[in-house]
Amino acid sequence: MKVLVIGGSYFYGRVFVMLTVKQQEITVVNRGTYSMAELGAAQIKGDRRDPALWRELPGDYDAVVDFCAYEPGDIRCVLENMTVKPGQYIFVSTVDVYRRGTGGYKAEDAPYEERILPGEAGAYIAGKVALERELRQVCGEQGVAWTVVRPGILYGPYNYAPRESLFIQMMVRQQILPRITDADGKFQLVYVKDAAEAIRQCLCNPLTYGKAYNICMGEPVTYGRLADTLLQICDGPVREMPMSAEQAQRQGIPLPFAVREQETELYDNGKSLRELGLVYTSLEEGMGKTYRAFKNVYQD
Repeated sequence: MKVLVIGGSYFYGRVFVMLTVKQQEITVVNRGTYSMAELGAAQIKGDRRDPALWRELPGDYDAVVDFCAYEPGDIRCVLENMTVKPGQYIFVSTVDVYRRGTGGYKAEDAPYEERILPGEAGAYIAGKVALERELRQVCGEQGVAWTVVRPGILYGPYNYAPRESLFIQMMVRQQILPRITDADGKFQLVYVKDAAEAIRQCLCNPLTYGKAYNICMGEPVTYGRLADTLLQICDGPVREMPMSAEQAQRQGIPLPFAVREQETELYDNGKSLRELGLVYTSLEEGMGKTYRAFKNVYQD
């Protein structure tokens, strides 16, 4: 199987390439910031918004996996300019496309967030919503099967987003771990290897054509459980620092997950279990692997 990956040199995409390149022929198209040769993948450097890049693309591909479409027009530019159309286009979206504040666990048919929310996060969500619609329209016009993967909050080795690594860094370098005593928010994580496996199960799989999948652990996590897990898997002296969310903010300690119950948004992952056969890595196992990977980075 020949797979064209758009993006793929950073966190989620990098793990997908690492897991897939030994079984499939992988070509990565990106700006070339990092070489993919060491992973065994071919690499084409270029700007995804340049139509000539896609018109001059050598060969044909069974599937495209798009990790870095963010703005309307990104998918259209690819498919309208590829000389030979792929059999399938897999778009990496996000669970954030669902309308906020509706309560309960959102399944894949829940309504989109139509409001324009403030800040960079709002622009990101609006872009992903528009691109999911664009995907369906352009794939229909071009006769290409489509699949949408909507991951929850990704964590794991290579994570460049300042989330779990912030706490691990404090544990390794300062031997402290903040425990947020008044946080009642919940959030759904997904180990990056599980999210990569979800895409692998979608590749050229007719069962997944024309469908979207929530990719996240079913059981929500709290700041308390996260702290318990980090203390359980650490292998060095660490002192807990109980504090309120307000105290953490005053001390410049970021809180990257939902802090309050009213910020909580939950998602139904049942479809990924039934149709993709995913088995999600436990928080203890996944965070243990993540801790050991980042410990090697943060140790002096």
